Amino acid sequence: MPLHFKASGRGRAVILLHGLFGSSDNWHTIAQRLGENFQLFALDQRNHGQSPHDAEMNYAALAADVAEFMAEQKIANSVVIGHSMGGKTAMQLALQFPERVEKLVVSDIAPRAYPPLHEKIFAALLALDLAQFQTRQQMEVALAADIPNLVLRRFLLKNLGRDATGAFFWKINLRGLAENYGQIRAAISPALPFAKPTLFIRGGQSKYVKPEDESSIYELFPQAQVQTIAEASHWVHADQPEEFLRKVLAFI
Repeated sequence: MPLHFKASGRGRAVILLHGLFGSSDNWHTIAQRLGENFQLFALDQRNHGQSPHDAEMNYAALAADVAEFMAEQKIANSVVIGHSMGGKTAMQLALQFPERVEKLVVSDIAPRAYPPLHEKIFAALLALDLAQFQTRQQMEVALAADIPNLVLRRFLLKNLGRDATGAFFWKINLRGLAENYGQIRAAISPALPFAKPTLFIRGGQSKYVKPEDESSIYELFPQAQVQTIAEASHWVHADQPEEFLRKVLAFI
C-alpha cells in the first residue's frame, strides 16, 4: 500500500510511526529536531492521515506497508521509532523484516494484547452526525460528556477535513478502525527474536508498559533496554520532548 509521508533532513534514515487516531503530524517537533542529523520519514499508516483506506488492519499488514515503503524509497534499513499502535507496527516490522531495521525505538507500548480502552471513543465519534455541525468547536462541546479531556477531543478532531462544499468528513477510516479494533488491540505476531539494539521508553504516569511486561519484551527483543520518563503520560514524546529526544539520540 502506498503510504503518505513527510520527509525532512539528511543522513541516516529514521522512520516515525504514529499511534491510533494519529498521523505523521504528531511527530512534527521530534522530526524537526532529529532532522538536524538524520533523514526523517514520518508516515501516515493505512486508514490514517492521507494514506489509503483498506478493510484489512492488522500488524502483519501494517509492517508490510512499511517494508514496501522502504523498498520504494530505496531505504535498505532504518532506525524505526513508533508510538503506541505505531510501536506495535515497529515491533512487528523488526520481527518480520529484521534486515530492514537498524535499531528499534518503541514508545509506551508492549508486545501484548490490550483491553478495549478506546471503545467509548469510537462510539462517541461514530455517533456524531457531521452534517449537523458548522465548526469543530461545536463538536468539541458535543463530545464533552463522553470524552471529558479537552486535549484528547481536539486531538481526535484533527482527523476531520472539509470537502469542496465545506462539509466535514473523517480523514481516517473511522468505521474501518472500529471494526478492526480487536486486531489493533492484539499482540504482535510471534517470530524469531529481534537480536539488534532496541529501546523501550515508557511514561512514568502511564500504565501501558507494566513491570510484568518486561519478560515478554526481553524474550522477543533480547538486546532491549527499558527506560522510563517519570513525568510523562502515554504521550511520552509530546509530554517530555526534550527528555525523549535525549534518550533517543543517546541510543541511535
